[in-house]
Amino acid sequence: MTMFIAHLSDPHITAGPLGGLPAAGLHLALARVLALEPRPDCVVVTGDLTDHGRPDEYDALRDIVAGFPLPIHLVTGNHDNREELLDAFGGSPLLGESFEAHYAVEYPEASVIALDSNVPGSPAGRLGTEQLAWLDEALQRRPDVPAVVALHHPPVPVAIPFLDGMRLLDGDGLEEVLAAHANVVRVLAGHVHRTITAAYAGSVVTVAPSTYRQSGLMLDGDGPPGYLDEPTAFLLHIVDGADCVTHTVPVSHAGARLGAW
Repeated sequence: MTMFIAHLSDPHITAGPLGGLPAAGLHLALARVLALEPRPDCVVVTGDLTDHGRPDEYDALRDIVAGFPLPIHLVTGNHDNREELLDAFGGSPLLGESFEAHYAVEYPEASVIALDSNVPGSPAGRLGTEQLAWLDEALQRRPDVPAVVALHHPPVPVAIPFLDGMRLLDGDGLEEVLAAHANVVRVLAGHVHRTITAAYAGSVVTVAPSTYRQSGLMLDGDGPPGYLDEPTAFLLHIVDGADCVTHTVPVSHAGARLGAW
């Protein structure tokens, strides 16, 4: 059985006079998702859902996704606030009906596992031993079913020095867990605001671009790469048993059809 997963990231939704562009970017990406044929089975958004983690920003996010006809699975980023996220969406389908920010959703075709790498007050990420043990148990439940693991912080260097200084701090621990489970077909990440692919833990890490704006490709020097109004896009992962193919779907500079809800 084949499963189609739309992978969006880093919408940075905010409220007030600066909220228009981030909201429009996420709405446009979701409209593009709906126009795909066939429609994806679900949408995963890998973190930095909001810009400051405020309640009014999660209210704005709720307004944007309200009535969207496909399952959406939210992942916590470093710009998010775990407590505010759980207050807004805990127990709802947006968090897999969980009251934790890490959770698993078991589809017939694949398991979608969302991890929480948020470290309050830090741009870097960490999962911790308890969450890694939970992940190991979650992957053991359906060893013969493909699994897609989603988190915000890339667990590997991406060759942008400034951003490599704020990646997942316990990537080696995650690698050890994932390497023990041959059914992990993709690791989804965000945080970098660029499309990146790397081998990892016997699988592949794919970093999705932002639905808002992209980071500069600063491969030399330790300074902030800055943000650019480069085209937005999302990734489409097609899981077919042990195989997984990933496509990049242009959004802001595409002439393709859009859906509505």
